[in-house]
Amino acid sequence: MSRVERWESRAEVPLLLLAVAFLVAYAWPILDPRIDREVASFLGLLSWTTWLAFAVDLLARLALAEQRGRYAMRHWYDLVLMLVPMLRPLRLLRLLAFARVLNRSAVGNLAGRVTIYVSGGAVAAVGLGALAVLDAERGADGANILSAGDALWWAATTVTTVGYGDYYPVTNTGRFAALGLMLVGIALVTSLTAAIATWMLASIRAQDQELR
Repeated sequence: MSRVERWESRAEVPLLLLAVAFLVAYAWPILDPRIDREVASFLGLLSWTTWLAFAVDLLARLALAEQRGRYAMRHWYDLVLMLVPMLRPLRLLRLLAFARVLNRSAVGNLAGRVTIYVSGGAVAAVGLGALAVLDAERGADGANILSAGDALWWAATTVTTVGYGDYYPVTNTGRFAALGLMLVGIALVTSLTAAIATWMLASIRAQDQELR
């Protein structure tokens, strides 16, 4: 095990907890616009503290890497998320570290693991997409996504590629969030279809072997 891998193994759980803390700090003011000013200030401080912790983690991994340039190129998304504060909600993608825990406890076959990942990804995409669009649309002129329920319904229909059109973003930020959610939805549907096809082929092969 390399030095970077040892660091990642030790930092995985603390970073996961910090990501959850960041989610709370990000979501609370959106879901409760009348939040007390002191609480809002504390949540803002928590958000930036979490960002600093992830920045320290990235710098530590770069310092421990044997080939820093190559490691930085392979993890360019971490660099972007640390250097561009406007994209700070995307730091919650660090929750994907939880996939390594699921991978050790999930079903042994590929289809089972993909199904678990796709299910978790869909829930995360709907939740985060709803928060992002509600944050962007609430208070905008001509907006029709005005509550958490509206945002959840919009996110669910978007990520499943249904898109009834009853709710839609009118701001540039909301449309950007919609574009990301559409791409995630297409990827999730494709992955789930591939997993089902793989499971069916495996079942057919198993039956053929039994018959032989």
